[in-house]
Amino acid sequence: MVPATREGGDRCSSPAERATMTRPTEGMGMPDAQPPRGPTRDEPPKLDHDQLVAAQRQTLSESRRRYSVPARALFRALDVVYGRDRTMSKFKVLELVARVPYQTWEQVAYIAVTHVHERLGMARRIQQRVAEARAQQDNEQFHLLILEELISKSGINEGKIKFYWIPQLLAFSYYQLSWLLYVVRPGWSYLLNADFEDHAEHEYMSFASEHPEWENTPFESEIAPDYGDFASLADLFRQIGHDERVHKEESLDLAARPRFR
Repeated sequence: MVPATREGGDRCSSPAERATMTRPTEGMGMPDAQPPRGPTRDEPPKLDHDQLVAAQRQTLSESRRRYSVPARALFRALDVVYGRDRTMSKFKVLELVARVPYQTWEQVAYIAVTHVHERLGMARRIQQRVAEARAQQDNEQFHLLILEELISKSGINEGKIKFYWIPQLLAFSYYQLSWLLYVVRPGWSYLLNADFEDHAEHEYMSFASEHPEWENTPFESEIAPDYGDFASLADLFRQIGHDERVHKEESLDLAARPRFR
């Protein structure tokens, strides 16, 4: 992964370095971490143009993960319903679904806190995981809002069944699967999300490469003050692709840790 800097220029650590090391709680399927010693995971770092180009080059030079059966089924369903071509409308559906695992992890963690709230140390550690899941979810939410804004400005006409009801069904089904996997064995849910984020990373970086005209298209958005300013639409999509890479690495980092005793 290319060196990443925050907007202030400081070198940013990898997701694994920024993560708080965790181990499982007793009987809850939740991480049993060391006491919090600093901030939880931040949002993915914002890269400058040269770093974004390097990140795109790295992603496109790497093979995709060997996706699980559920992940392949989801990607196949998206291709059947929305076509194999990469479009903003298809990416919007992808982002509607992308938030689901983080919502699942957050809600399961809240339930866990209900059971262990009298054990303050453990409850605080679980709350830390809640904060991490919420931050990841918020980042995906920004992607969704930006895509919605771009689609609205472009005047693309989207049918309600195809771009509202079907995405709701996909998100509901994915939520149930993510919840079940997380309750049975959290690592499985993290690995499924890593598959999803790896797919999104490669798709976004490929999308940017398919539109060289975007190198000279300015990114103008009401959401820019909250998400970030970029010189071009190409850099915006490279940044979103890089965000997905960070989420993937965070999920792999969590999946590598034991979840149950």
